Amino acid sequence: MTENNLITKVWNYATILKDSGVAYTDYVAQITYLLFLKMDDECTSLLGQESLIPKKYQWKNLKTLDGVELETAYNKALTELSKIKGIVGTIYSKAQNKINEPAKLKKLISVVDEQTWMGLDIDVKGAIYEGLLQKNATETKAGAGQYFTPRPLINAIVEVMKPNPDNTILDPACGTGGFLLAAYDYMKKQTKDKEKLKALREEKLFGVDIAPLVVSLCAMNLYLHGIGSKESPVKQGDSLISAGEKRFDMVLTNPPFGKKSATKILGDDGSVKSEKEDYQRDDFTATTSNKQINFLQHIMTVLKIGGTAAVVVPDNVLFEGGAGEKVRKKLLKDFNLHTILRLPTGIFYAQGVKANVLFFDKLSPLEDGHRTNDVWVYDFRTNVNLTLVTNALNDEHLKDFVKCYCADDVSKRTESERFKKFSYDEIIKRDKTNLDITWLKDESLDDLENLLEPDVLAKEILTNLECALEAFKKLNV
Repeated sequence: MTENNLITKVWNYATILKDSGVAYTDYVAQITYLLFLKMDDECTSLLGQESLIPKKYQWKNLKTLDGVELETAYNKALTELSKIKGIVGTIYSKAQNKINEPAKLKKLISVVDEQTWMGLDIDVKGAIYEGLLQKNATETKAGAGQYFTPRPLINAIVEVMKPNPDNTILDPACGTGGFLLAAYDYMKKQTKDKEKLKALREEKLFGVDIAPLVVSLCAMNLYLHGIGSKESPVKQGDSLISAGEKRFDMVLTNPPFGKKSATKILGDDGSVKSEKEDYQRDDFTATTSNKQINFLQHIMTVLKIGGTAAVVVPDNVLFEGGAGEKVRKKLLKDFNLHTILRLPTGIFYAQGVKANVLFFDKLSPLEDGHRTNDVWVYDFRTNVNLTLVTNALNDEHLKDFVKCYCADDVSKRTESERFKKFSYDEIIKRDKTNLDITWLKDESLDDLENLLEPDVLAKEILTNLECALEAFKKLNV
C-alpha cells in the first residue's frame, strides 16, 4: 500500500466518525493513542524490545475486546498511561476517549491493526502521520502558526540557518514539530557517526507548547521519525513564564499570534482574586500582553552567546510603539538583526495574516556602539499573490530568497529588486524604529487608481445603473 493510499484509508474513516460528533482533531488524537500502542506491540513482538506499556493496557489485549468491555478498558488505559513518565506520559497527557460508540472504536482499532507499521521506512511513517496533521489543519483551518507552518517556508528557513549535528535546537512554541523535524532531517545528513546520530535523536532537539493535545501530536510525530527514546524531546508548558536554566545554539519558531489570555489567580477558597495579562520577568526589556513581543524577548534570553534565531512574527512586531519599540531598539543594539523576510498573505490557514521572519544572532554585549550594522530586507510580499488552494507556497517560490541570503558567506550579498540593505543609522532614525520597510510599487494600487479616474468611474456608475434598470423592468413584467 502506498503512502498516499494509507493516508487516504486512515483519513476516510474520519468522515464516518464525524457523523458521530468526533471532530477531526479528536480523530487524529485517537489515531495517535492507538498507533503508539500498535507500534509498541510491534517493537516487542518483531524486534524483541521491552514494552513501554503495562501489560494489561498493551495492544494485544486491547484488540481482543468488544463492546462495553473494550470501551471501559480503553478509557482506563488512557487514564493510566497519562500518569507514566517520559514519552508515554507525554503522548497520553490528558488523553480522553472521544469515540462514544464501541463498534466504531473497534473499527478504528482494526484500521490501525491491518498495517505493520514497523515494516515501513521511518520517513514513510513520518510522512503518513504528517499527512494526517496537514489534513487536519486544512479541514479545521486550525493551522495559523500554532498548529501548522507551511513546510516550504520551514525548509527555506532551515536551509539558510544551516544547523549542524552539534547544535542544540529549541522551538518554544513547537506545534506539531515542523521546525524540529526539518532541522533534524538537515542535520542527520551531515554525519554517519553513530554516537553523533544517537545524540541528535535524543539530546539535541527541544520543544515546548502550551496545549497538551498539540504536545501529544508533536511527540508522536517526532517518535515516528525516530526522534526521542523513553524520554520525550518535547514538553507541555508555558515558555513565557520563565527562561529556565538551559541555553540553546539555535531557536527556530513560529509563535502563536494574538494577545495573551488573562491568567486567573485563585484564592485559597477557589475564588478569582485577580487576572494577570502580562509576564513580569527580570530579563524582559518591556512588560506587555503582546505574545509575539514576549516570545521575541524570551528567545533573546535563551540563546547562547554566538547563538542564532529565526522567528516568524506578525507585522505589528515591526512597528508597534511602546513595548515593541523598546524591544526593537534592544534587538538592534545588543543583537545582530541581519535579515528580515517579508512574507505574502495567503500562505497560512488563518486568512489575511501578514507575517515576517526575523533572523538574528546573539553576540557578546558591547559597552558602546551597536551589534547590528546592516539589516537586509527581502520583500516576498509586494505583488506576490498566493492562496492555499490554487497557488500554494512551494519550495520554488523561496529559491531566490535562499540564493540572496548567501548563507555560506553573507559578505557576498548583493542588492536586487526584492533584496535591499538598510544601515543601522537609517533604521534608528525611523519613527518608533519602524522595521516595516517597503520600497516596491504595489501594482494592485495602479488598478485602484485607474478605477478612480473620472471617466472610468463614470462608466462604472452608468453600467451599474443600466443593470439596475434591467432588473427593475423584469420585476414589473
